[in-house]
Amino acid sequence: MKYTCPAPAKLNLFLQITGRRADGYHELQSVFQFIDLQDEITFRSRDDQRIVRATDWSDIPVENDLVMRAANVLAQGHEIPHGIDIDVTKRIPLGAGLGGGSSDAATVLYALNRIWGLQLDTGQLAELGLSLGADVPVFIHGHAAWAEGVGEILTPVSPPEAWYLLVVPPIHVSTAAVFQHPALTRNSAPIRISDFLEGAAYNTLEPVVRQVYPEIDACISWLEQFGRPMLTGTGAGAFIAVDSELTARDLAAKVPETWQPFTVKGMNRNPLLDSFEKLHNGV
Repeated sequence: MKYTCPAPAKLNLFLQITGRRADGYHELQSVFQFIDLQDEITFRSRDDQRIVRATDWSDIPVENDLVMRAANVLAQGHEIPHGIDIDVTKRIPLGAGLGGGSSDAATVLYALNRIWGLQLDTGQLAELGLSLGADVPVFIHGHAAWAEGVGEILTPVSPPEAWYLLVVPPIHVSTAAVFQHPALTRNSAPIRISDFLEGAAYNTLEPVVRQVYPEIDACISWLEQFGRPMLTGTGAGAFIAVDSELTARDLAAKVPETWQPFTVKGMNRNPLLDSFEKLHNGV
């Protein structure tokens, strides 16, 4: 058996920190939307019971790789019918606030649950995903979502599936360092979904990121010529919504050579779900 599954990136269409819990985790509000920039993960059955990383796509040790951790946490406590080789084709930049690692982990959980016939429901998979990272559940639930709590309380929403120019400077942002920064605003007033839909959207992490990473500050300043930039997550990626794919491609051609541009389309449904519907229907 061989099967290839998508693992899409996400944008935070806004993000604000509304508090800090006693355990140190931050309470937040955000809207997650998937984009058509995606990794691909290929699964191949093995004759033994081993779970193997088939390709080394980064310098991350196997034991710290979210893909392998997801596969192993799913296998724990279940009798799996066979081992699996997992091969990741990486297209989502690392450290860019695009959720690539979380999406990869979610795809592994969702796919292996089907491939191994474990029959865990979405809630069970999302709970396993949360143990791996706060962003994992939204990819498992598979719909654009208004997020609260630490990112695990999700309400489906359907923002416009806009075209975006996404620009990623060659910077790897430390999420932990940003959240620990003394200048971070941790008590933003909560807003409602209707406020977001009316344009009350911003990223309270942006001032800290721009202060710590001057190149990201320069990128956002450059994007301000063409629209209202938004940092996604803790960055380094920043994006603007545009009126068409053509506009996005025209602007992408103007991006300074040291930064990586992407022309991307917003998606309110994770294509992973559709890939398994096609498999079930024999397409």
